[in-house]
Amino acid sequence: MVALRISELAKQGGVGVETVRFYQRKGLLASPAGDAAGGRHYGPDDVRRLRYVRGAQAAGFTLAEIAELIHLDRIDDRPRAREMARERIAALDLEIARLEQARASLSRLAADCAKGGAGPCPILAAFDEPTASA
Repeated sequence: MVALRISELAKQGGVGVETVRFYQRKGLLASPAGDAAGGRHYGPDDVRRLRYVRGAQAAGFTLAEIAELIHLDRIDDRPRAREMARERIAALDLEIARLEQARASLSRLAADCAKGGAGPCPILAAFDEPTASA
């Protein structure tokens, strides 16, 4: 693989150039040393790291957690990495339960709305109700 410019790295990682720079500022990606002409070039390891960061974000890890995972990989601390994965799974389970509850509520409202009848649409009425904190 030939050396890549930042725009090529970004394209291969499915992100914009500013995202690459942001990850560099956060310490998630290395900033390569410049060559004699002032250009900076990236290699296959940079592409893998960028894809790793994007994948970890897609799994819901924060940038701080991703930085920790990268560190854990360097020191081969698999128990802590597993613990982090289990914590993320637990958080995803809670989010899935919340979304399933929201889906069930909307399904009931849609069914009630389909019945017709007098008064406001149950869907519109449900979202117009004052909240307990108001």
